[in-house]
Amino acid sequence: MTQLSLRLGNALLSMFVRLGNLGDAWYVFGKMEERDVFSWNVLIGGYAKNGYFDEALDLYQRMLWVGIRPDVYTFPCVLRTCGGLPDWRMGREIHAHVIRFSYDSEIDVVNALITMYVKCGDVYSARVLFDGMSKRDRISWNAMISGYFENGEFLEGLVLFSSMREFGFFPDLMTMTSVISACEALGDERLGRALHGYVSRMEFYSDVSAHNSLIQLYSAIGSWEEAEKIFDRIQSKDVVSWTAMISGYESNGFPEKAVMTYKMMELEGVMPDEITIASVLSACTSLGLLEMGVKLQHLAERRGLIAYVIVSNTLIDLYSKCNCIDKALEIFHRIPDKNVISWTSIILGLRINNRSLEALIFFREMKRHQDPNSVTLMSVLSACSRIGALMCGKEIHAYVLRNGMEFHGFLPNALLDFYVRCGRMAPALNLFNTQKEDVTAWNILLTGYAQRGQGALAIELFDGMISSRVKPDEITFISLLRACSRSGLVTEGLDYLNSMESKYCIVPNLKHYACVVDLLGRAGLVEDAYDFILSLPVKPDSAIWGALLNSCRIHRQVELGELAARHILETDERGVGYYVLLCNFYSDNGRWDEVVRLRKIMIEKGLTIDPGCSWIEVKGNVHAFLSGDNLHPQSKEINAVLEGFYEKMKAAHPSKSERYTVNEVNDSKAEIFCGHSERLAIAFGLINTAPGTPIWVTKNLYMCKSCHDTIKFISEVVRREIAVRDTEQFHHFKDGRCTCGDENYLGET
Repeated sequence: MTQLSLRLGNALLSMFVRLGNLGDAWYVFGKMEERDVFSWNVLIGGYAKNGYFDEALDLYQRMLWVGIRPDVYTFPCVLRTCGGLPDWRMGREIHAHVIRFSYDSEIDVVNALITMYVKCGDVYSARVLFDGMSKRDRISWNAMISGYFENGEFLEGLVLFSSMREFGFFPDLMTMTSVISACEALGDERLGRALHGYVSRMEFYSDVSAHNSLIQLYSAIGSWEEAEKIFDRIQSKDVVSWTAMISGYESNGFPEKAVMTYKMMELEGVMPDEITIASVLSACTSLGLLEMGVKLQHLAERRGLIAYVIVSNTLIDLYSKCNCIDKALEIFHRIPDKNVISWTSIILGLRINNRSLEALIFFREMKRHQDPNSVTLMSVLSACSRIGALMCGKEIHAYVLRNGMEFHGFLPNALLDFYVRCGRMAPALNLFNTQKEDVTAWNILLTGYAQRGQGALAIELFDGMISSRVKPDEITFISLLRACSRSGLVTEGLDYLNSMESKYCIVPNLKHYACVVDLLGRAGLVEDAYDFILSLPVKPDSAIWGALLNSCRIHRQVELGELAARHILETDERGVGYYVLLCNFYSDNGRWDEVVRLRKIMIEKGLTIDPGCSWIEVKGNVHAFLSGDNLHPQSKEINAVLEGFYEKMKAAHPSKSERYTVNEVNDSKAEIFCGHSERLAIAFGLINTAPGTPIWVTKNLYMCKSCHDTIKFISEVVRREIAVRDTEQFHHFKDGRCTCGDENYLGET
């Protein structure tokens, strides 16, 4: 191509930039025999509009270098680029150029400066410019008002909005959508309704953007029915309208309505955007609609929306909560620019899918690329709690203190819960003393005492809670009743149940009733527990019948246990825990035919039990042991240590020797219920820690009687404290005794 004239070159430049074809625009720019300020402005604007901010600023610098003087159209474009990055230093430099070239009185240029400063977070400089303007237009007011809102200074923005009319300027559609969005962020229903009334009298009220803003406002303040009315009045709904309504339903706890609205949107032929897809995926997650989620993923891939990180993040959440963690990992690894939500979602996904050790590995990898937020840290603390990773949890606690996050949201309670679950009550009490005004902190500590069967301490703590004028809630009484149940405090537990409604205005629910059934049943009052169920004002659920069944298992009440079993199978066909309890009930009573039948049902329904796994932390490293694990580098030494203990136990208790070496019949039962993995972890701890050091083990299944007796014997022989936290409670072994009183484990193995 020969050299292009200025007129033809500018025409071609404008055409290619409008089409978004920057490659051809750059080629034309290079072939122009001369260029004026219009040529430069068009190309700078083209790059800025397409998100190439650095390239746009580089072109501006080249323009100055070749001696082209910027005009009134150059600066708004360049300043928008600085705001888009955002680059405050470059913005200040451009501001100096504005003054040098005498454009500081041009209203369009000053408006662009105000926008640049607010985008860079410098609201003060923006306000100084705004106040110094000799002449303002509506854009000036909109830029300053929205700037306040964007930087979280809502009250200042509303004050400026209220003074707008005093200066003779009436708000337009942009003003009102901005103010409504601020009201949404504040959650002020009264102000929102006043704004709605004001907007309804404006000529632009029929505009779909105004209705969309109002839908979002009412959804945010929980008035979803009002949002529905506005949505129904929109004649020409756009994708934002549908998305606002879908998101509103989802955020207000109506995922079914969200899914139904999306299906209506499909019938109307409106194509979803990335926010729509993310909102519907969240609804699918709440409802467990895996199949629909997969279809949405395919749609997102076809339309190129999978590239948006918000879509990938919601897919990770969906697959994690639908027990498809490998699929979630696949999505995660495909995200090119992972944000903190991506990392947090996969860490939490691994945790809820019982892959806590991997969650910690991902967290360490995350810290190399991204700073965690408080939600990330809570997810990791939950993983640490699950496997007893004390050192990792302490590292997170130190990180929280270093970064001044000790009072961020629920993080203090997450730390308290971590120490309680790891059995470290001294640091837990230290943390608790700093947050005594929070009922959740009291509940966490009460739960800790309940897990340890320390009913007297739980009652003492509850009394302290009342004297501190902290109002108990439903969870408080669940923990308190559990503590009474584990400690045999029947009278006290029944007194607390009776006082809930009369003294604390809390109506007992099914969970409280299940605790009372457990309280009576564990104390041997199985018939009383059954009578209590019959007298309930609500229909008993599977948890209540499960508590009765467990009591029947403990006290060998076969007939009543079978009645409870029938009710469980009628009310909950997919609860794995109940099938395990049923299998254990029948096996304890020699009904192996029923165990086989239940196992077949579980296989038919696709219900699986996690293999027995125990974790122990030694020198800051967490070691995992699966049932029958022979892959550990120290397997030979571990098995040799255990065999040595078995021989000593046979010699000390010849009549009970069958408990210590699992026979063929009981081996399958142990594989289902216990797995004996804690024995491997304890042996490893004995080998790799100094004599006298306490051993802490965490387990994912219940402990069986054989393991319980074995560990009691080991603690007596080695003179060490051994703590095992199974899926139900803590077992502290010392000198051949356990704090559970030999009650809280599965039956004979």
